[in-house]
Amino acid sequence: MTAMTPTELHTLSNSHLDALEEETIFILREVAAAFERPTLLFSGGKDSLVMLKCAEKAFGAGRIPYPLLMIDTGHNFPEVTDFRDLRAKELGAELIVRSVEDSMKKGTVRLAHPGESRNVHQSVTLLEAIEEFRFDALIGGARRDEEKARAKERIFSHRDSFGQWQPKAQRPELWTLFNHKLQPGEHFRVFPISNWTELDVWQYIAREKIALPSIYYTHQREVVDRRGLLVPVTALTPPKDGEQVVVRDVRFRTVGDITCTCPVESTAATPEQIVIETLAADVSERGATRMDDKTSEASMEKRKKDGYF
Repeated sequence: MTAMTPTELHTLSNSHLDALEEETIFILREVAAAFERPTLLFSGGKDSLVMLKCAEKAFGAGRIPYPLLMIDTGHNFPEVTDFRDLRAKELGAELIVRSVEDSMKKGTVRLAHPGESRNVHQSVTLLEAIEEFRFDALIGGARRDEEKARAKERIFSHRDSFGQWQPKAQRPELWTLFNHKLQPGEHFRVFPISNWTELDVWQYIAREKIALPSIYYTHQREVVDRRGLLVPVTALTPPKDGEQVVVRDVRFRTVGDITCTCPVESTAATPEQIVIETLAADVSERGATRMDDKTSEASMEKRKKDGYF
């Protein structure tokens, strides 16, 4: 696919964003009306920042009716967690942070070895937070274009009393009618931007001038090429024997645990430039950047059944 030039980008319509924004605002308000103890999952990443912008439009700054929840592995990029704290403070929103390290101290999470990624263990900490605060709805920023398992899921996704997702027992969503009936101990995961694509997100960021953590834009970073991914060289992800460390111009398409999140080569320094790159991309953002999704075709679906986001 031939990438668009900056001049051609001006002819790219973003009128569809109004409908996507309207749907997202409707869902955010529906959650506030239908549930007693909802929360909005907020990582400081681009999708959750877009969702937070829609929540601000839905309710007004300082009036978002549910707290923000972050499950921290302890291995998140500091640029992202610092931005998370700043944005929550600017909005006057309540921010709850629960850490995988706390679960490790309680013995509910045990690593196979010290270098194991903590990403998959977020499910345990999340379920513990749900029990602690008795949340009955968790609003997440997942999108259907990210990964096969997420494409199978409803906008209002039911979870049983064990926090598990049952793909074959999903409720129909006809004519935007959401069945949010719950039994004691159950909850919902709600995905207001499920119908957005990565391109939609970046067009919306450009239109609304949404500030993001700096690592979403081009910067120089030491990386190694490992199985087709550019692995950032950090204390948590050192180079292996025989690997050559190089400095590249990179940006992150998605952010998460340092141990499983990789950047892509890029010189895009603005949302508009990233829109152009996204138009030419032929691999989804998770496929291009997440080591944990390359273990098997069903890795994400298995994690979601276990309570993952």
